[in-house]
Amino acid sequence: MNGLTPTALDTDPGIDDALALLLAWGSPELDVLALTVVAGNARLADTARNAARLVAVRRPARPPQIALGAAAPLRNALVTAPPDHHGADGLGDLPDWPPVASPPASPSAAETLVALARAHGERLTLIALGPLTNLALALRLDADALRRTGRVVMMAGAVDVPGNVTPDAEFNAYVDPDAAREVFDAGLRVDLVPLDATRQATINGDQLHAALARRPGPLAARIEACTERMFRRWGYMHLHDPLAVGLAVDASLAQWQPARIAVGENGQTRRASGAPNCRVAHVIDAERFLSLFFDRLCPASS
Repeated sequence: MNGLTPTALDTDPGIDDALALLLAWGSPELDVLALTVVAGNARLADTARNAARLVAVRRPARPPQIALGAAAPLRNALVTAPPDHHGADGLGDLPDWPPVASPPASPSAAETLVALARAHGERLTLIALGPLTNLALALRLDADALRRTGRVVMMAGAVDVPGNVTPDAEFNAYVDPDAAREVFDAGLRVDLVPLDATRQATINGDQLHAALARRPGPLAARIEACTERMFRRWGYMHLHDPLAVGLAVDASLAQWQPARIAVGENGQTRRASGAPNCRVAHVIDAERFLSLFFDRLCPASS
């Protein structure tokens, strides 16, 4: 048994998901065993293809299993991100990706998460970067196994700040509030990384360009191309999903508050009375996180 942390990423790539996956592969503390894919930023066919594309361009030493998850929320119709955010395909509508095969339909994302929880128990870290549908389905299969997971680091919610889809809801919680409610109520060891934290982790195009210029190559060029639309639209980028990976690697990058979070009908995630069901990343050491992010995003040889 090696000293690395067995890790699964539940993801809906997505440009910031792509950066998060690259950060995870660049973090020697993590042993990325699986990508479980969910619909969110784009339709499931697109997010699954994007996960495979990212494996193909990054070529991690141990390619992860890719498992197909939920194509729609538990109860609601799927809402995807506007095309001008991530592109129609979720990764900026770029040409010339390597050809990739579709992931197998079985085992499903939920079955994969349960198998990893049973195999690794408290050593497992689960990082959830999209709507929480796959986690809810895994809990329905074997909640006891999931409760033994050491950490569930979730990028979701807006606790004390406005949302980014509605005035009081963040995208991942908004897309599947029923799943979010089941996850928060399941008794997991949740580290919540909400917009309160991720809006403290912001970069501009010049910063990313300078970091990538130190490690030129095809991967650096692909990262620049994928992110260009976001910088063109806003002039900056919040590192929502990469911050969740950073805090999975090093929890000391945040100050944490125990809290009980209740999920509203439309994805509101607000403090409630009662015993805590998570700890919330509150204040971020942004300088230290950004140093880690830029150092690990793109290997020198890629």
